[in-house]
Amino acid sequence: MANALRLGVAGLGTVGASVIRLLGEHGDALARKNGRAVEVTAVSARDRTRDRGIDLSGLTFFTDPIELAQSDEIDVFVELIGGDNGPAESSVRAALSAGKHVVTANKALLAKHGVDLAELAEDNGVCLNYEAAIAGGIPIVKTLRESLSGNAVTRIYGIMNGTCNYILTRMEKEGISFEDCLADAQRLGYAEADPTFDIEGNDTAHKLAVLTSLAFGTKISADDIYLEGITSITTADIQAADELGYRIKLLGVAQKTDTGIEQRVHPTMVPKQSAIAQVDGVLNAVAVDGDFVGGLVLVGPGAGGDATASSVVSDIADLARGDVTPVLGMPAKDLADYTRARMRLHEGGYYIRFTVQDRAGAFAEIAKAMGNKDISLQSIVQRHRGDADRADAKSVILITHETTEVAVREALDEIAETGVISGVPQMIRIERLS
Repeated sequence: MANALRLGVAGLGTVGASVIRLLGEHGDALARKNGRAVEVTAVSARDRTRDRGIDLSGLTFFTDPIELAQSDEIDVFVELIGGDNGPAESSVRAALSAGKHVVTANKALLAKHGVDLAELAEDNGVCLNYEAAIAGGIPIVKTLRESLSGNAVTRIYGIMNGTCNYILTRMEKEGISFEDCLADAQRLGYAEADPTFDIEGNDTAHKLAVLTSLAFGTKISADDIYLEGITSITTADIQAADELGYRIKLLGVAQKTDTGIEQRVHPTMVPKQSAIAQVDGVLNAVAVDGDFVGGLVLVGPGAGGDATASSVVSDIADLARGDVTPVLGMPAKDLADYTRARMRLHEGGYYIRFTVQDRAGAFAEIAKAMGNKDISLQSIVQRHRGDADRADAKSVILITHETTEVAVREALDEIAETGVISGVPQMIRIERLS
């Protein structure tokens, strides 16, 4: 058997501790499967004395992760520090420059510096693996980078943030407000004290940016993602979706269009019978449409120490076997420049909720504006009260047939000018799912 593959683990939080525990429990099986033992020889963390529930005796301890990254005691640098700059970026660059393989769970780092780091890895003849950075325990990176390499991918989409999915699930099943669901998620540890990064869609956007590069062979372009969070979703929207045969999910979607590649993160109405609609709670799901394979849906835990550690160790196992794959599915120098599709040309159905003044001619004004933009309506639902529970207002919900976003927005502007609605209309896209 070959010499052991020596690991240096930087970051001993929940995931780092789980990685070391997993290797301790399954190290013998990994050696048999891969023909090479894997062992942790060194670690790095800010606090040497903290009890992490794992045995660190016999391991070299570094307070500086850059020193660990450059150490002759390791073959692989496992970065579990987090953050798109600072020690995480510096130590990963140091490891790649020193000819060390890198395994990371850091989506923010990849979204910001992924192409540059891929070039650095390839220039130095080493691997940069990151299965754990996207959707936790779901093997979506390997699926795109290896299993579907013979397919032309046309679309990739999914639920990539457990916090948002937990909130939307609770709102639907229990009729609880967004604010109350968020408070529960924070109490249970599913949401951070400052949840903005999750609920405004940024976490999903980072993951989507990397998947887009893998799926379509383009450079990562996290700044070109259309972004909406879930803070505007109300129980009225959740209930209306249910009555109309839909569920609301925060989706990240990337697809090819005639004008380029769409990348968008936003609340989406999906048919109840679709596979993605069945994914509840903190679970994640990623779906891929390929020309030969058709449609695939992968579902599993998107976060958590053990699930994420499982993906980290799968990347380490690849290195133990000697598997070498271009970081982003093809050599970084061959990636195409990203061309952003014009989002307002996006085509699909739309859910629109108005608070309409209860007066003669209001519906005629709305219908006229929609007709002026050639928007065909699939259904109209009228409720007795508006969101403000005013006697002189009613909540009206429209479901459109397929149209363009620019047409919908222009119609909404025209309706607003008539004065027949109050407040800002709620608009949610309806995704066509296979």
